[in-house]
Amino acid sequence: MPINSLYISYDGMTDPLGQSQVIPYLIGLTKNGYHISLISCEKAENFALYQSKIATLLSENNIQWHPISYTKKPPILSTLYDVYRIKKLATQLHHKQHFSIIHCRSYIAALVGLQLKKKLGLKFIFDMRGFWANERVDGNIWHLNNPIYKLVFNYFKKKEIEFLENADYTISLTHNAKEEILSWKNIKNNPIKIEVIPCCVDLQLFNKTQIQQEKLYTLQNELQIRQGDYVLLYLGSIGTWYMLDEMMEFFSVLKQKKEHAKFLFVTKEEHVRIKQTAAKYRVEDAIIIRPGIREEIPYLITLCQLSIFFILPSYSKKASSPTKQGELMAMGIPIVCNTNVGDTDKVVIDFKSGILVNAFTQAEYINAIEQIDNKFDTAQIIKGAHDYFSLEKGVEKYVSVYKNITQ
Repeated sequence: MPINSLYISYDGMTDPLGQSQVIPYLIGLTKNGYHISLISCEKAENFALYQSKIATLLSENNIQWHPISYTKKPPILSTLYDVYRIKKLATQLHHKQHFSIIHCRSYIAALVGLQLKKKLGLKFIFDMRGFWANERVDGNIWHLNNPIYKLVFNYFKKKEIEFLENADYTISLTHNAKEEILSWKNIKNNPIKIEVIPCCVDLQLFNKTQIQQEKLYTLQNELQIRQGDYVLLYLGSIGTWYMLDEMMEFFSVLKQKKEHAKFLFVTKEEHVRIKQTAAKYRVEDAIIIRPGIREEIPYLITLCQLSIFFILPSYSKKASSPTKQGELMAMGIPIVCNTNVGDTDKVVIDFKSGILVNAFTQAEYINAIEQIDNKFDTAQIIKGAHDYFSLEKGVEKYVSVYKNITQ
């Protein structure tokens, strides 16, 4: 008899994150015989643009999608309202589908999963993604000198322990976070069951052999990238964690060595801020900004010689797995990044896939830039992506977890 699973995500499937880090795994699970129902919270703008495309994709792969609207304001109360609606819908769906598994992406979804495990006896997967409550503090979203935010933080830290203790399996993005959790003394019956699955990459989409040269040349001309230009790439949202000033300063140092250097930002966000920061470092004439769609990203990566991401190092970043790392490696592009973020530095070292920066200083940047001209082995970088970030291997691990808790 087929096993029915309910997957709950507080992120939308019409968001880039849902398309890269939820849907591919769910498609993989359905291909392994699991029946998946999906609840997600959709932001109005993205839902209006991509609802039809995502609905078709999910339907074609036999995933029953139940989107609800994401409520943003007022803070905290809007989240409580969304949790109430998710729980109500999940309970209604369970009466029809009789789920065996409730698979919850991050902490808000896990509030519902934990309740339904206790009430209905469902197998509960806590797909934690990261130390969410600590991320809110480290990212200056929750200020602990505000008594309300301190109360919310303490609530979720207690819930975090409860999720870990009650989950039939926990999914961590990094070995670093797994080791941290296993060191905690306040979890009953530790060691708990934890599987490490990093942010995997679709190696069919991010594949150098699939690049069509004519399409690449058209894009190159459109972006006014000329033969002989040295292109540094930043891929993805700027957001809370990515250190724009430090990356722009790195580029300004790079440009002193490579006169024809350009800095390509592939992002839908913060265009004004990027331009203002470029002006601050007097490199505004060398900046290109492009809001790439997913199918276009491999082409944009191919136009570049080097990529960069600096992430604010903090306690919560032990659990961080940058999605872009696997995508860049899959296209054979070396990375400049900082240490002390998840398993990032280990991946760079193990697969010789880039250069690590230990501090955000001009001396470190110069040292890194001097290493750039050492030839990177493109084939080795791509092999590293296949070994570590393969979507197929990620799906295999999820299937193994599903089998483990339902046998």
